[in-house]
Amino acid sequence: MSAPRTVPPHPVATGPVPRDLPDLVLRLARADAAAVVAIDKGPDGADLPITRGELRERIAALATQLADAGIGAGDCVAVWVPNWSDALVWQFAVAARNAHVIGVNTRYNVEEVAHVLRRARPRVVALAHGFHGLDLLERLRAAVALAEVAPPVVVPVPGPGGPSADPAAVDVGGGAWAVRPGDGPEPGPSDPDALAVAFTTSGSTGMPKLAAHRGSGVLAHAVADAAAIGITEADAVLCALPLSGVFGYNTAMAALAAGAVCILEPVFDAGSVLDDMAAHRVTHVVGGDDLLLRLHEAWRARPRDLSAWRWCGVADFQGRSRELAAWAREEFGTATSGVYGSSEVFALTSFWPHDEPEPGRWDGGGRVVQRGIEVRVADPVTEEVLALGAEGELQFRGPNVVDAYLGDPDAAGRAFTADGWFHSGDLGVLVDDGAFTYVCRMGDALRLRGFLVDPAEIEFRLAAHPQVHTAKVVGIDGADGATRAIAFVVGEPDAAPDPEELRAWCAAALARFKVPDAVHVVAEMPTTTGTNGTKIRAATLREWARAAAS
Repeated sequence: MSAPRTVPPHPVATGPVPRDLPDLVLRLARADAAAVVAIDKGPDGADLPITRGELRERIAALATQLADAGIGAGDCVAVWVPNWSDALVWQFAVAARNAHVIGVNTRYNVEEVAHVLRRARPRVVALAHGFHGLDLLERLRAAVALAEVAPPVVVPVPGPGGPSADPAAVDVGGGAWAVRPGDGPEPGPSDPDALAVAFTTSGSTGMPKLAAHRGSGVLAHAVADAAAIGITEADAVLCALPLSGVFGYNTAMAALAAGAVCILEPVFDAGSVLDDMAAHRVTHVVGGDDLLLRLHEAWRARPRDLSAWRWCGVADFQGRSRELAAWAREEFGTATSGVYGSSEVFALTSFWPHDEPEPGRWDGGGRVVQRGIEVRVADPVTEEVLALGAEGELQFRGPNVVDAYLGDPDAAGRAFTADGWFHSGDLGVLVDDGAFTYVCRMGDALRLRGFLVDPAEIEFRLAAHPQVHTAKVVGIDGADGATRAIAFVVGEPDAAPDPEELRAWCAAALARFKVPDAVHVVAEMPTTTGTNGTKIRAATLREWARAAAS
């Protein structure tokens, strides 16, 4: 059990909170309609600034057309577009109708889209057909057939500066219409307690769930994040993660809540993103260490002036967050904080305050961003609530927690404790009231010689070797039934790491029982790219480890 400590509080929001999601944009426009709120990328890569007034007008026009199409309370609209300002327009316009959005990643395959159609039953699909050469329309046709559901109405979205599309060409059986430019009446008050947005979960066990949240929760979280991070109207926030995922979505919402500028990246090309960060003086970045690693490698190839980069929130997916945080601090003076979140409790639910010392500030977890969020740690087996400093399952309660699972009403019963706390499935340690350290997913923890070990501890040691680019450690059952730690590493370019040398490297710094039984050098890691970043597939590595052992 670790000793509890005092974690500094986050700054809190002051001033009135918008009445509902559409009111967030309406207030921005009333304050300064000419101020830029987002920067799109045109077909030729040129920057296309969007003012607050333009965003308000587009939301009003679309909300009017959605009303004409009969979209109302409780309806679902699927938004299958990249990081364009259109994604923001659809979110706020749909919320104005007391309906909700389900974001669809442009990488989704037919089976994944069919799953969304079955569970969410969207009446309308906003479709970026032809984006980046992708035939999303054909995927949608196949998904409708596979899902065996009533075909939705399709609305083609040409994107910033794109040519108008013929609605008849995208009809998959439910009809189609195109968004008409023009004016509409300013949206009136909507129900802030209506569902507003849903995100797909990681789907680590079976097909993903669709975790839905109320508009009031989205709004309160955006305002709290903006205040806790310290975003201001003078700032520019990088929006490189897909807005269809919870990390990209909550980052953009925090930027809007602060009145900052969203730098929208519909395609992630590390060099182009660095160019935009330099040109627009980006101040805030949120992403996984996979995203930061690609930025770091592109910057090493051609440095840019990123001196405006003030804060970085990082989720550790590949064991590289600490070295990347050190790079950003040394080169640009950037303060990095480990963050925590999920589709079911929102991204940026917690992170370490700016005055928390390094390197602890780089760990996952942190202090929750608003007082209404409660967190506790419980024994995963007995469900006993544990004291500060004890390791157990992180459980949450508050306005950030999932309100419904689309198409799966029984899922809530499995996701919550008898007394109403959400099971995160994550191991963590409560270090202060409202502050915790994330350890790992419960299924990834290793029981070695009777001790519960976070594989990241071994991965950090391996990744510190000069010949190692990436490391991942998994556990398999040995012949005696005990867990064996098996490591996989990808070498640096032109390096040839020696497995036994790497085991000796671990033994020089780790307890003997933490030294991996075997180290396998592989050309590349098996990965899965989702809406929140690229993660290493631990299940595939366990299969490889068992095959090698046998």
